[in-house]
Amino acid sequence: MIAQIQGKLIEKLPTEVVIDCNGVGYQVNISLHTYSLIQDSEYIKLYTHLQIKEDAHTLFGFFEKSEREIFKMLISVNGIGAGIARTMLSSIEPKRIIEAIGSGDVATIQRIKGIGVKTAQRVIIDLRDKVLKLYDIDEVSVSQNNTKRDEALSALEVLGFNKKLAEKALEKIVFEQPDANVETYIKQALKILS
Repeated sequence: MIAQIQGKLIEKLPTEVVIDCNGVGYQVNISLHTYSLIQDSEYIKLYTHLQIKEDAHTLFGFFEKSEREIFKMLISVNGIGAGIARTMLSSIEPKRIIEAIGSGDVATIQRIKGIGVKTAQRVIIDLRDKVLKLYDIDEVSVSQNNTKRDEALSALEVLGFNKKLAEKALEKIVFEQPDANVETYIKQALKILS
């Protein structure tokens, strides 16, 4: 197994890089998260995961070791291949994926292209305990955003807004401002819904 690759950066695209290691150019698939972290330096080091299939050997690279570990967890879920896992890491910051899994936030995971409700639920069911244990996340702190969102949703329903529309507005706000308070969620939602 190739655990890491270090060498001269020959080519950098949003989905892949080519790294020269002593005259051999390795094509390494990357996420947008890794792409954003790679500086335009001459030499780089990526942590890698080699996927061997009957028809191809594909190398996936990650700037951070933690992103590689999340990738490996995601591909362990039935129905999540390397392509979808890379899309997930490109769509949402790895830390946010961990928070969504830990808090059982199906909506955040489902927002990723190619992920349906059942797949999002399977990701949470399969990985939640592992994530809570591995990342030592306190379930109370993780579910705090859901609690704030639920409080804001209740307030909006009391004000007479449609539950589905309010949920949609709140999902967007929580995604953009995960650390905001309930009052901010309500005010922002009112701007969207009015």
